[in-house]
Amino acid sequence: MEAFETYQTPLSSRYASKEMAHLFSASNRFSTWRKLWLNLAIAEKELGLPIPDDAITQMQANLELTPEQFDVAAKEEKKRRHDVMAHVHTFGTVAPAAAGIIHLGATSCYVTDNADLIFLRTGLDYLIRSLSVLISRLSAFASQYRALPTLGFTHFQPAQLTTVGKRATLWIQELLWDLRNIKRARDDLGFRGVKGTTGTQASFLTLFDGAHAKVEALDKLVTKLSGFEYAYPVTSQTYSRKIDVDVLAPLASLGATAHKMATDIRLLANLKEIEEPFESTQIGSSAMAYKRNPMRSERVCSLSRHLMVLHQNALMTAGTQWFERTLDDSANRRITLPEAFLTADIVLSTLQNISEGLVVYPKVIARRIAQELPFMATENIIMAIVKKGGDRQEAHEKIRVLSHEAAHQVKHLGLENDLIARVQADAYFDPIKGELEELLKPESFIGRAPEQVDAFLKEWVGPALEGKEMQEAIEGSGRVELSV
Repeated sequence: MEAFETYQTPLSSRYASKEMAHLFSASNRFSTWRKLWLNLAIAEKELGLPIPDDAITQMQANLELTPEQFDVAAKEEKKRRHDVMAHVHTFGTVAPAAAGIIHLGATSCYVTDNADLIFLRTGLDYLIRSLSVLISRLSAFASQYRALPTLGFTHFQPAQLTTVGKRATLWIQELLWDLRNIKRARDDLGFRGVKGTTGTQASFLTLFDGAHAKVEALDKLVTKLSGFEYAYPVTSQTYSRKIDVDVLAPLASLGATAHKMATDIRLLANLKEIEEPFESTQIGSSAMAYKRNPMRSERVCSLSRHLMVLHQNALMTAGTQWFERTLDDSANRRITLPEAFLTADIVLSTLQNISEGLVVYPKVIARRIAQELPFMATENIIMAIVKKGGDRQEAHEKIRVLSHEAAHQVKHLGLENDLIARVQADAYFDPIKGELEELLKPESFIGRAPEQVDAFLKEWVGPALEGKEMQEAIEGSGRVELSV
């Protein structure tokens, strides 16, 4: 396998955003290694090691790899069977003045682990921005349909009414928690730093002739040059694989949120109440030409399951490390970490595309409400009779009988719900027949749903998205167009 191909994943080639695909590309990985070698050389020189100026200059001028250098690295790796040393030698061919000091005092994990931490932090930056845009899009949808009554479901059986907008806030609330969790993971990330082969910094202590203060200063300076505020105080050869667990946990949780939201949309599509975008020339089925399959939501569910289980890889890898290091983490992590971020990126972009084109069918929603509302209105009818001087138990029995008769019409004969017609035909209900229309307005069954939407968007969504990072992402975002 050539060096350029080593870090590729099928997800990166077609569906992921360009920035996320580039983040986990071979070119970015090996360029980041070179930047880390440069930072190490700069810090070592500043602290007194005899590193010539032209070594630094040549390294700075060759941080990006050319196709020819990839070829050289591939040949070196085939010969040496060691990717880091292959790139040490390749870097030295274009920075000959630095050839003898590249990787000085370091172990492979100096570049591999520190680079991974850079990628994890940058990847979380990207996901935070994408998540902010998605929340913004769904918030606009929730606001638009804040007061549109719709049938609620518990156990996927008809329940009390809610609103289309209120249901969307349930999705948004979980996404806000995901945003919080991902930001926490991002902000908590540290740097492995300069720790040596087993974490004791012995090689650097030798380089600086036993000067502990200089080794400590080296660790801090390289950490600062690499853009981190702190390095983990102790490590083995690697940073603890618990860090991968902590990073992938909120991504797995995002997968659960996305799966629930996409499942709701798939069920609503079956009810013909809400549909995801469907292009005029799109084909839903090769055989059934009439079909409008919710393929975007199905894709989200499929990838979200993959995202949720990748966390298990991180847990198992962290739990099976031996002492200061064992290499059985490497191949797994080279697949798991990029795929987790690429999958999360695709899930978010697909959800954004869905949210930007959701189609609501109010008349279908109203028809379904009309089929169920008469049963829900029975308590209101009973209360209205009592207010007119009627007996609560007698009214209850009257409604019970009429309700069962109407249910027979619906379930056994396949007819429409005629409960209200039966109420209107019964002289017992004469005192309230003039009120029936008002009693049956769907708006009177949605409680505080519209007000809840307004308060939620103002008091929770607004503050969560008010930071500069989120606002720049929202303002700079365009509509997402998906390939098939």
